[in-house]
Amino acid sequence: MYCALPKTTVARVLGKQVLRSGTSVGANYREANRARSKDEFISKTGDCLKELDETAYWLELLVESGTVRQTKMAELLNETDQLTAIFVTIINKAKNS
Repeated sequence: MYCALPKTTVARVLGKQVLRSGTSVGANYREANRARSKDEFISKTGDCLKELDETAYWLELLVESGTVRQTKMAELLNETDQLTAIFVTIINKAKNS
């Protein structure tokens, strides 16, 4: 997605933010899977949720700034919502186990 953005300053700044927060989700999930305790797992998985929320924010700003059309961003925003639901379920199950 980042490579497909226009070469404007706004697109580059917002795109880099999406790139950082979006890839951070995977890094935090990897750390969560190597957690030494249930509490650490829940904490790291919670970090995944924070990064997903931040990613959604930057994606929304790309649309609101007029940099990307809503129709082009809809699939990524939907995927972000689906991942959020998955991580909420993971956290809830971990807390209740």
